[in-house]
Amino acid sequence: MRIACIGAGPAGLYFAALARQLDHTHDITVYERNAPDDTFGFGVVLSDETLGGIEHADPAVYRAMAAEFARWDDIDIHHRGTVTTSGGHGFAAIGRRRLLQILRARCAELGVRVLSRTEAPPAADLAATHDLVVAADGVNSITRTTHAADFGTELQAHRNRFMWLGTDLVFDAFNFHVLETPHGVIQLHCYPYSTGSSTFIVEMAEDVWHAAGFFDQDLAPGESALDAIARCEQLFADVLRGHRLLPNNSRWQRFTTVRNRTWRRGNVVLLGDAAHTAHFSIGSGTKLAMEDALALAACLREQPTTEAALTAYEEERRPVVASTQRAARASLEWFEDIARHVDAAPAQFAFDLLTRSRRVTYDNLRLRDPEFVACVDAWFTAQVEAEQAGSAAGRPAATSSAASTSPAAVDDEGSTETAGSAAAEPRPPMFHPFNLGPVELDNRVVVSAMDMYSATDGLAGDFHLVHLGGKALGGAGLVMTEMVCVSAEARITPGCAGLYTPEHEAAWRRITEFVHTNSRAKIGVQLGHAGRKGSTRLMWEGIDQPLPDGNWPLVAPSPLPYREGVNQTPRELDHAAMAAIRDDFTAAARSADRAGFDLLELHCAHGYLLSSFLSPVTNHRTDRYGGDLTGRLRYPLEVLAAVREAWPDHKALTVRISATDWVEDGTTADDAVEIARALVAAGADAIDVSTGQVTPDERPAYGRSYQVPYAERIRRDLGVPVIAVGAISSHDDVNSTVLAGRADLCALARPHLYDPQWTLHAAAEQDYSGPGVTWPAPFRAGSRKPPTGRTDGPRPRLDLLRSTGTQGTRHRRWRPDQPEHGPAPSESALRPATTQGDPR
Repeated sequence: MRIACIGAGPAGLYFAALARQLDHTHDITVYERNAPDDTFGFGVVLSDETLGGIEHADPAVYRAMAAEFARWDDIDIHHRGTVTTSGGHGFAAIGRRRLLQILRARCAELGVRVLSRTEAPPAADLAATHDLVVAADGVNSITRTTHAADFGTELQAHRNRFMWLGTDLVFDAFNFHVLETPHGVIQLHCYPYSTGSSTFIVEMAEDVWHAAGFFDQDLAPGESALDAIARCEQLFADVLRGHRLLPNNSRWQRFTTVRNRTWRRGNVVLLGDAAHTAHFSIGSGTKLAMEDALALAACLREQPTTEAALTAYEEERRPVVASTQRAARASLEWFEDIARHVDAAPAQFAFDLLTRSRRVTYDNLRLRDPEFVACVDAWFTAQVEAEQAGSAAGRPAATSSAASTSPAAVDDEGSTETAGSAAAEPRPPMFHPFNLGPVELDNRVVVSAMDMYSATDGLAGDFHLVHLGGKALGGAGLVMTEMVCVSAEARITPGCAGLYTPEHEAAWRRITEFVHTNSRAKIGVQLGHAGRKGSTRLMWEGIDQPLPDGNWPLVAPSPLPYREGVNQTPRELDHAAMAAIRDDFTAAARSADRAGFDLLELHCAHGYLLSSFLSPVTNHRTDRYGGDLTGRLRYPLEVLAAVREAWPDHKALTVRISATDWVEDGTTADDAVEIARALVAAGADAIDVSTGQVTPDERPAYGRSYQVPYAERIRRDLGVPVIAVGAISSHDDVNSTVLAGRADLCALARPHLYDPQWTLHAAAEQDYSGPGVTWPAPFRAGSRKPPTGRTDGPRPRLDLLRSTGTQGTRHRRWRPDQPEHGPAPSESALRPATTQGDPR
């Protein structure tokens, strides 16, 4: 096979070496426009997973790299005069120039031609004379740009400014310096990569960048912004301690996320940064590039044709890249919004930073560094106790981000701070109590509102008793009904439950009495009106499809069908009809109180009637109930005010919103903050933060806990309680979300359909049986996980004898001037692999 590689970065060189090694008959040429030593960048960090793949695929390359590695385990987080350390992470870094030298040498040894200072012919020309063209020409790929339409290229430039630098200061661990300067918050990402050098990345928001006196310069290719670098040396003198910053094509940039619909065009394939990028804060660029190279070489070997190999390569790598890009986006956005996080106590700030990508989690950190997590747990316990005591005394509750103590923290004078001693024993964060307005919940778990479509003429029956009663027995602190409709015309489907007749009220009272008699759970009702999304079939008969017959007329703020040509066009509400619907909500609220509900939630999300007033996509009115956000808020606020007046003060009232419509010109995160502000001012005790479902044109960015950042934004900006919902599926997700201060409560839907005793089982899986967990008396015999067949074998006797030393978290640091580069970890210490998620 004749192969041309465009670009002699890690991806191109490593692929060429592997492909030649797997088949020495391949004729491989690598084109590189720059000189052999003209590499841009400093150190690169590789995960244990990547290193394991390299060692298995090419031991010679691995041995050469391993001899150069800087290795360490700790992350130091510098924040408001403290240094919080978390260990057990396992880093291996190498200089980019040295890595390329190793790969070039391996290519030469294997007979790969590497043509330096040679511009590659256009990919299309090479494709005509080669069996395969590998475009590994980086983030600014000429190949990808030339054929952007064929690849379906999408480039997303992000907000922050950053500059990639080196320094002759050798850090002994990964360092995050969070500096609150007169200009704003600036963050430094620093790590060692050799015996004499470290990477030093400066990052800040655009407004901070301007305020600090930086500006764009017209620089020649390869030229560094020397004036800006000198300014950085002044700004960060306390961090550098007399050391210098080292430039290498160093200039201000905005990070660009690269995505492509396909990585192939005929026999041309994109590799590494040419195909995809992931933000430097999770350190996956070179990792992904080398894993791409390994996968492509393997697929060429395993598949019968080039076309089959390229298909297999993309099928194998796309899910990995998509997952990494989701994590990178979460990390990138966390740093873009870092000013919202810095007011947290050092304990919570450190945990929040370490778990920002949602790949590293509460459980994952407990494996890496159990002492660190135990300290954060103790801090959080003290915070909750203080809040509970304040509420009991009638004082305003302190927010969990206001304390100043930090676990395992050292102040700038060298003294150590540890978490304050709490009277209560620490517990998993999800099992701490929470005061939702006047209602105290035993724990932080909410059974989310889920439409069951199983009522008859709006009447909740035995199904609802079993469904909601079973969830209450399952241990959640709060159980929510489905959207209960305020009139027959307000229903989504004929199977939707209602609260508009005395019979409905009696049926719901039967359910609330069961919940209160047999569990410690509180039960809430969600009131809503379907608006333009009404009169449709049951979900399993065709979601959002109109009824085949018997449709009822729909109403909405504007005469816009949910789907043109499919759903009926609703009638635009006049003021008299709006007043009548407001009165329906008020009557339903009074009925819900008599039925015994502890909490009422007003449904202003998901494109239903009140949500349709809020969104500019669905509200095109020209009267005072449309136009700007103030106008669009007016009717939902009128309904809320009426419901608040009807609903008792000793019961909680929340509002669910869609914090974004996921379409251009729709509701934004900024809008959501203002909507939440107005709702709280009108009497809401908390905001239940969902997203989307307003328009079928939406394009959600799905992923693990993907809606949590919207809840966190509202909580941090307004200081109000929030409920997070959306792809929160494990107790690990709940613990991470609550402990990081992203939300006060977590609502889970599908996990409770899978397991009605989800909360109790989460306690059992965490070996927890204290406060916040109440097993119903008939269930207590099953409160421990059933035994399973043994899957582990006895350890060898000699291994047992050799492992009697103290075990603990690895805290190895990079100290090349000391024997063995710092204290050696215990042979038996658990060292979680970074395959569990890059800790950055």
